[in-house]
Amino acid sequence: MPEEAAAAVARAASTSFSDHLGRHHPDLLASRSRVDFPAQGAGPALAPHATTIVSLTFAGGVLMAGDRRATMGNVIASRHIEKVFPADMFSVLGIAGTAGIALDLTRLFQVELEHYEKIEGTRMSLDGKANRLAAMVRQNLPMALQGLAVVPLFAGYDTSRHEGRLFSFDVTGGRYEEQEHHSVGSGSAFARGSLKKLWKPNLDEASAVRVAVEALYDAADDDSATGGPDVVRELWPVVYTVNSAGTRRIPDRELETTARNVIASRSIAGREA
Repeated sequence: MPEEAAAAVARAASTSFSDHLGRHHPDLLASRSRVDFPAQGAGPALAPHATTIVSLTFAGGVLMAGDRRATMGNVIASRHIEKVFPADMFSVLGIAGTAGIALDLTRLFQVELEHYEKIEGTRMSLDGKANRLAAMVRQNLPMALQGLAVVPLFAGYDTSRHEGRLFSFDVTGGRYEEQEHHSVGSGSAFARGSLKKLWKPNLDEASAVRVAVEALYDAADDDSATGGPDVVRELWPVVYTVNSAGTRRIPDRELETTARNVIASRSIAGREA
């Protein structure tokens, strides 16, 4: 019996790629590192930050969208950053916070899910994915206390419950299941207000995309760190949907049409405030 228990523990540990990396190459995990800044607040101000992410459920699935702006203090660090990524076939991950660490966490989480699937021969449950992501966010707590926080938003299609679900997190690794819609990042307060007004039960996919684009537009209207649709550079939000068929990135041509329609409707209405 002791041998069987030990084998079970060893097998459970082997399904976690980040645990394996922590045992053999802990220096490759950014969350295990410590950075000493020359002055309080100086380091975080020099690190690009990703901002607003929105997510909402629709009939048969869930959607996640992010703007394209990264800021560094009062400077626009990038107008092209992507903040929403497929985690695996049935889930997506959006990042807000310190961009470099968030991107590393995203890549590690993607490998973590792929590693589990190869070891176990089956996909991790949606709740299991959310719990694993919470543990990874918790590992970054020492960096968060230095001002380099990462706050993801996670969503996916639950193949056992046949519905879209979404989860938010705090910097300590707290995991919270959200209902209907949610937003994180610097413009989240404005995006949530927009989502409350625009979201309706059983939206179709096209309507859900419009709601997400309009919520990001509202966030960008009041939050300087959030970038709205850029018609000059032809830059549009990154939008993914997840349903029983898997993840799908909404093509730029569809997003351009939606964004231009939102802008046109507001221009015709003469809305300024």
